[in-house]
Order: sequence, then structure tokens, then C-alpha cells
Amino acid sequence: MADSSTPVFTDPAFPEMLRRRLAHTPFPVEQEAWPGDFFDKPPRRAAVLIPLVQRDDDWHLLFIRRALNDNDRHSGQVAFPGGHVDGGDPGPESAALREAEEEIGLPRRNVELLGRLGTCRTITNFHVTPVIGLIRRPFSPIPDPREVAHVFSIPLSWLSDPANLERRNRQLPGKNGTVIDVLYYREYQGELLWGVTARLVAALVSGISTDR
Repeated sequence: MADSSTPVFTDPAFPEMLRRRLAHTPFPVEQEAWPGDFFDKPPRRAAVLIPLVQRDDDWHLLFIRRALNDNDRHSGQVAFPGGHVDGGDPGPESAALREAEEEIGLPRRNVELLGRLGTCRTITNFHVTPVIGLIRRPFSPIPDPREVAHVFSIPLSWLSDPANLERRNRQLPGKNGTVIDVLYYREYQGELLWGVTARLVAALVSGISTDR
């Protein structure tokens, strides 16, 4: 996208560069190597919004930490706003914007869509479409306490540093010791980003950094 001397993530034109790249083709997301018999039914459709916002002369991604909930398999984890694609949603973009408005009070009129990443399948058997949106107007998050414990951002310049990303082995539940390769970022101000959300971030960073 740019040579190493160009401060890509502080460039005001970065969103337009990203839009042009995503118009060419969605950035592929590395998929976990699920065993062939891991899922016993077709995946359900879901979408997440990857919110891009400028803060302190740097471009950041906005995240949520999910509220603690005994009925939520991802309880307490860092994620992007998102959820099911419902029958009333015209498509994943609509679903992602609706969920972000419901979960953190982000008005859809404040978001300019830039494109998609490739889809991926999650451990909870969702086929997720990641939608990237630029937050054009300032807003104060209003988290739904039933779903969101905290809203925060991480600079893309930090997320793009390979020293902050690592792979770990993780044993799958109920699979007799089957181990898969899972991405983890180092803790950032007490927040741990890992799993499918880390893979979406890594796909975005890789797509930005790859010459096209």
C-alpha cells in the first residue's frame, strides 16, 4: 500500500485508500482448521461491524468487551459489534449497522461503509461477514449493559506491529484433545484480543500491507 517510510495509519487519506483496495476484492480471513466432524449442522448467518475512527492523529479500530453472561459462550471477550443477520435485514451491512446501534448506540447515519473482509466460520457455527465502516461524526458510546461491558479503541499502528501478535495452541472442547492454531494479540491496556476477532484484525492489516 505504501513504502515503509509512509505513516499509513496517520494519513488522513487512509480510509479512501482502504475503500479502493476493498473494492478490488475482500481481504481474505485465515480460517481456523476445524475438524471435519466439528459441526453437525449448517452455519447461521451473522455480521460484525469493524468501526474505523480517527483519534489523536491516528486511525483506530473500535472494539467492545462483551458483558458477563452465563448463557453467552463469548461472555467477557473482546469483539466487534455484531450479531445475527435477521430476516428483516436486507444484507450483512444492514445487520452490522443495526447491531452496532443496538449494542453501543452508534447511529447508522454516522457510519460510511468502506467494504467487506472475507467471510469466516466461528466456533459457535456462525458464518460471519465482517463489514468495515468509517465513523464520520463524533459520538458518545451508550453500551447496552445486557450485551456490552466496555467500549474502547486500539490504534491500527499498534495492531500492525508483528511483535504484538502471536499464535497459540488451543484445545477444542469435546474433541478428545484436538488442538487448533489460535491468534492472540498482546494485552492492550488490560484488554485481550484473540480468536476470530484477532483473525479479522490480522486480515485487515495484512490486506493493507500487501502490494496490489
